[in-house]
Amino acid sequence: MEPLRILCTEILPWRLLKSQAEADLGFPLEFIEQDFVTAQRSAAMSPESYDVYDQCFHNLDIVWHWRAVQPIDTARITAWDEMTDLARREAGPGSGRGVGDAPATRLYVQPDASLSSSPTGKISMLPTVHNFDSFCINEEVASVDVDRDVTSWGELLEPRWQGRVALVDEPAIGAFDLTMALVAVGRMSVRDLGNMTVAEIDEMARHATDFVQSGHFAPFWRRAPEAVERFASGELNISSIWSPSVVTMKARGLKVRQAFPAEGYRAWHGGLCLSRNLEGAQLDRAYAWLNWFLDGWAGACMARQGYYMSVPDRVRAHLDPDEWDYWYGGKPAARALPDPDGALAIRKGEVRSGGSYRARSNHIAVWNSTMDEHNYLVRKWTEIITLANSRKGRRRAG
Repeated sequence: MEPLRILCTEILPWRLLKSQAEADLGFPLEFIEQDFVTAQRSAAMSPESYDVYDQCFHNLDIVWHWRAVQPIDTARITAWDEMTDLARREAGPGSGRGVGDAPATRLYVQPDASLSSSPTGKISMLPTVHNFDSFCINEEVASVDVDRDVTSWGELLEPRWQGRVALVDEPAIGAFDLTMALVAVGRMSVRDLGNMTVAEIDEMARHATDFVQSGHFAPFWRRAPEAVERFASGELNISSIWSPSVVTMKARGLKVRQAFPAEGYRAWHGGLCLSRNLEGAQLDRAYAWLNWFLDGWAGACMARQGYYMSVPDRVRAHLDPDEWDYWYGGKPAARALPDPDGALAIRKGEVRSGGSYRARSNHIAVWNSTMDEHNYLVRKWTEIITLANSRKGRRRAG
């Protein structure tokens, strides 16, 4: 039988899901893992090379512009009516739900094939896993109590971290972390954090260049395992981070803690798209995968690395009550809790940074976004990364 081909990034822990999914679905799955930029390019330019595209809502615009994916019929999604408002509805001002590319802003397919937050029976991308990110600190090495002493994105720029701080090398992510830090310490201001102007991007880039040249920033990281290894080696004490890296480091015995910035989290929302080439039996299999993904088992697996799912009630049925209370409820861990591989990662009595799902989901500063000036941002970001890498090469040579 022809496998269902799923184009994805490392956000999807497919190695943990593949065997169970194939057993439940009765057909083979092939996962094509690429980095964010490459996956987006492949999805937009080569829709014949995959069946399902697993990415994030802020990566959707280009793919939709090229009509590389087809609308999803919500009548074929069994858990559609159980999905959270965070995924399906645009929040109003003052809700704590942030600016930028929230899922609902480009969720519904309109009769003219445009995307908006006005509900229809067709969607561009099925909302799935999501999270609320900030940065983490190795408390043991740094001798700091993160909950007590670290309250702002501005911490990334504090001189005490000179040479031991890094950002993620992805312009639609790292640029927000840096900009929020610059705004927090009063070095710049922005009109709309989710859609910066050319002048604002230039100002952010000038500050970034200064911090790279001064040696404040260590080289940026691109893949999550790299961040883990650099914390473990002592090269980093503070960095932009994703929750699976935090859980992995905890399982390895590192005393790391994610910050709860007063300004709010940088949020992201993943989703699944259908290639425009899908039809017949292969399209049926793709819908089966979408429904399996939301059915609870996958969400429980990913909860153990800190991710949330858009249908939490289905996840709850597959988690031990102690796990649910910690990961979603924000309660102290009643016992040591495992990561997705079964290694004990969460210590008894530990409370998830930021608390419950409700508290964290109402404390968003900005969503990962593709700005109007995204191409310009990418060019400026590439200049920053090139400079950082050149300094890295000179340090090694010395």
